[in-house]
Amino acid sequence: MGAAARKPAAALLPIWLCLVCVSRAQPYIGVNYGEVADNLPSPDKTARLLKSTSISKVRLYGVDAGLIRALAGSGISVVVGVANGEIPTLAADPAAASRWLAANVLPFVPATTISAVAVGNEVLESGDAALAAALLPAMQNLRAAAAAAGDGAAGIRFSTVNTMGVMAQSEPPSAGAFHPDVAPQLQQILGFLSKTGAPFMVNPYPWFAYQSDPRPETLAFCLFQPNAGRVDGGSKVRYANMFDAQLDAVKSALVRAGYGGVDIVVAETGWPTRGDAGEPGATVENARAYVSNLVAHLRSGAGTPLMPGRSVDTYLFALYDEDLKPGPTSERSFGLYHTDLTMAYDAGLTSNSNAGGGTGTAAPAQPKAGGWCVARDGASDAELQADLDYACSQVGVDCGAIQPGGACFEPNTVHAHAAYAMNQLYQAAGRQPWNCDFRASATLTSENPSYGACVYTGGGQ
Repeated sequence: MGAAARKPAAALLPIWLCLVCVSRAQPYIGVNYGEVADNLPSPDKTARLLKSTSISKVRLYGVDAGLIRALAGSGISVVVGVANGEIPTLAADPAAASRWLAANVLPFVPATTISAVAVGNEVLESGDAALAAALLPAMQNLRAAAAAAGDGAAGIRFSTVNTMGVMAQSEPPSAGAFHPDVAPQLQQILGFLSKTGAPFMVNPYPWFAYQSDPRPETLAFCLFQPNAGRVDGGSKVRYANMFDAQLDAVKSALVRAGYGGVDIVVAETGWPTRGDAGEPGATVENARAYVSNLVAHLRSGAGTPLMPGRSVDTYLFALYDEDLKPGPTSERSFGLYHTDLTMAYDAGLTSNSNAGGGTGTAAPAQPKAGGWCVARDGASDAELQADLDYACSQVGVDCGAIQPGGACFEPNTVHAHAAYAMNQLYQAAGRQPWNCDFRASATLTSENPSYGACVYTGGGQ
């Protein structure tokens, strides 16, 4: 949440199917650019880094003229932000809204695509009733100013960013409902969003759900890793990851409020690489697992149970660590990249392009895919049975060959059956190294594990 401290989301309930990961820009993958730091790269270097990735959108918490100009002609769209402190003036004076737009948007379009203006950040959860009451008038005045400005700004959407704290209930997802404390203002804002075609922007953080319930099974559920899933008692849908469950809770709340047609945009989500002693799970490996699996999930186009067949626009938090942010260590440790332009971890977002310009380089090209994914020697039967059950439950995975009478049924061991199922999921998911994770119970091999009539798919580069 950039300028404000992140708030824990209620613990909820992986349909995890990722297709081949590509380095070209993806229309649904964005990133937050926070600036609470004293060591950020220059705008030109940041722009080169972004252009070397599959990131297609950037969200700013204010207006950074240097970066906006550096992204001109790049095809990367920008969301600019109105500071909370500016909202009362913009709400009270339409002329002030026109001046704000003239200073912070019109100089940059159409050379740079500004897709949206986020008016305030987490205003409805701020506890400031006067500020919350001013939010909608500020949005209305800014939109009117944009319409009056003509072609360069007419298509810009105006919304506001919310945390999961606007939810009174989020578990199970089918029972999702907005909190009555924010309902009066939110109902009017939803009407504005519906009328203008703007999205409802929200920050789902499985990281916080894990903090409130730090069990191994919750971690796997949050990281899109093999798990038993959670069944929604109302809809009877089995959720396989926390991200989908949180989004569907928001979708249910929108439907319940009468605005089910309003699109959802994930304004922030991420996982820290470091944390304090009281912040379990804040590791580089968990951050890599969450973000890379989330990116793969978005690329699959599977969507969520309530929003199937499409990927929700998602802004990852964040591009860089922010060394001046207050609060626990985790708040300063969400960066995908270090400020020397090297990766904090490989989330599968980069292409083979140098972005450094002398002070660092972009990540190297992704490791080559191919080969086979098999069960690791030493993995326990309990681990492998869970992985076997999980892999065979996924869309696109055919485990018929390890059923009785199948070509790969013998040897009838958990290890052999799990190896076959793991490879089936690995091949279907895109054949990237992170597709053969399974909580470290699997490994890649270049030796064909096929035998007799049992054929393991794969092997090519």
